[in-house]
Amino acid sequence: MHVQVQLRYAAEPSAVAAMLADAGYARARVEASGAAVEQADVTGDAAGAFTVTTRRSLPTDQIPAQARSFVGSTLEVRQVEAWEAPEGDAPRAGTVVVEISGVPVRLTGTATLAADGPGAATLTYDGDLKASIPLFASAVENAAAGAVRSALEAEQDAGARWLAGH
Repeated sequence: MHVQVQLRYAAEPSAVAAMLADAGYARARVEASGAAVEQADVTGDAAGAFTVTTRRSLPTDQIPAQARSFVGSTLEVRQVEAWEAPEGDAPRAGTVVVEISGVPVRLTGTATLAADGPGAATLTYDGDLKASIPLFASAVENAAAGAVRSALEAEQDAGARWLAGH
């Protein structure tokens, strides 16, 4: 299932990149999604290439009831974003992988951070979500895609608050 989400920020792309490369923001974005933070690490910094790794625990209430027996009462979600170093005014590129531990569900794709007019930036996530669960793959993919979209939209609000306060 294809998933694309665009987040808009009232800040220059360099400020948004600095936010994304901040371990405090990595923790805040996980909390904004309503999850418990298990890990929030950043290697590198916004001036060059950097990688953000988060692990979160989520309840399975968005998973269809018939599939919950496969996944249990909580999900551990690991997200890794690897951002390339900036190249002048070109949009900044990255890759994103989201895996759900113990469940054959994985999202792989790209992330792009680009200017969106003066003092504004757009962060676009574009990827494919696949579930390999016999009989329930489509229902799980739909639920997981909805959860990914909801989490990213919550991150936009957390990002706007972060940028306003830093």
